[in-house]
Amino acid sequence: MSHPADPSPLTARRCGPLTGEAQVPGDKSVSHRALILGALAVGETRITGLLEGQDVLDTAKAMQAFGAEVRRLGAGEWAVHGVGVGGFAEPQGVIDCGNSGTGVRLIMGAMATTPITATFTGDASLSRRPMGRVTDPLAEFGARITSRAGGLLPVTIEGAEDAVPLHYRTPVASAQVKSAVLLAGLNAPGETVVIEPRPTRDHTERMLAGFGAEITTADTPEGSVITLKGRPELRAQAVAVPRDPSSAAFPVVAALIVPGSQITVPGVSRNPTRDGLYVTLAEMGADLAWSNARIEGGEPVADLTVRHSTLRGVSVPAERAASMIDEFPILSVAAALAQGETVMNGIAELRVKESDRIAAMVAGLRANGVEVSDTPDSMTVCGGPVPGGARVQTHLDHRIAMSFLVLGLVAEAPISVDDAGPIATSFPDFLPLMRGLGAAIS
Repeated sequence: MSHPADPSPLTARRCGPLTGEAQVPGDKSVSHRALILGALAVGETRITGLLEGQDVLDTAKAMQAFGAEVRRLGAGEWAVHGVGVGGFAEPQGVIDCGNSGTGVRLIMGAMATTPITATFTGDASLSRRPMGRVTDPLAEFGARITSRAGGLLPVTIEGAEDAVPLHYRTPVASAQVKSAVLLAGLNAPGETVVIEPRPTRDHTERMLAGFGAEITTADTPEGSVITLKGRPELRAQAVAVPRDPSSAAFPVVAALIVPGSQITVPGVSRNPTRDGLYVTLAEMGADLAWSNARIEGGEPVADLTVRHSTLRGVSVPAERAASMIDEFPILSVAAALAQGETVMNGIAELRVKESDRIAAMVAGLRANGVEVSDTPDSMTVCGGPVPGGARVQTHLDHRIAMSFLVLGLVAEAPISVDDAGPIATSFPDFLPLMRGLGAAIS
């Protein structure tokens, strides 16, 4: 997948209260994993609520290229007939993962211990992101890997002929790295162990257990220790994908900062490894009311009611960063409207996302009159009236685009983004959903 050659600019203007129900899309992290584990299982996995953004569609195409049968049955409803652990076939062409760091890294892990060869590529944004953090441990399983200088895409992986299990301590707090190692460990004999100094989102562990893998997690003084027994027979499952808390963050913050607003967001994932933004917003004084808590697809979900609130600045501890790493751009928008300073710590990982998200947010906020500063792993935003009036460079980053469109709903002058096209990678219905709530985006 590549983005259209012609950019799609959008402009957001100050608007009246946002009201109604925000039906946000399925969780992107869970959607990727459902397709990949469905392809590695025996039998037919049925998935409902799948996010049909471009990132996930690229993963579906990749699973087809590796030999799984993947069919769309209806809106958000898909069937995957898997080939079993170790059953991937060698793809005939290059695997294009578009804009998706999650997709490319997890798929690399899933095939790295099968004796086949695959070449991975992506769009201009993904091709600037580091892959060595994943390919280095995959090489320890026995895979042979070549890439551009700096570990950049395109990457070619020759899967291990005789994979060896791995005992690996993650050097960065990254669910993608952890998940790639665990997926590679599926086709290695014995036990693969991953040690996380800081917990990250646990969708892979939950879903592996649901598909029948023997996997345990233990909290120890050196961190979270995850142990996976290799070469299981994964059993096809019915997977109900919860709604994405990262996507919900955009209408939620919009409702918090636009005066008079009240919205509901049904069925949002409340996975404790993903709730850092909502914990932080509550500390800032946000009026968030959760109800109807339940379990769907092995994940805790609940309905959320959001009302406009007077927010105050807080200091976000570094140990919370992993549970909200994708939400710092939209948190910085909330911080721009809060009273006092909001300090975000331990966020160096943002510099190697779809863009350098710290640099992109700092530049866009400053251009629109917000006082902001940064260090290599922190950002400080001083709240107050937002003059607005600037055009923001999104750097092909969907979360940068959506964040500044939300900020434009309360700025004194309209805020534009240079290209809203990448929003389709994660939230294809963002524009009609926001307009349906009353947002002035054109």
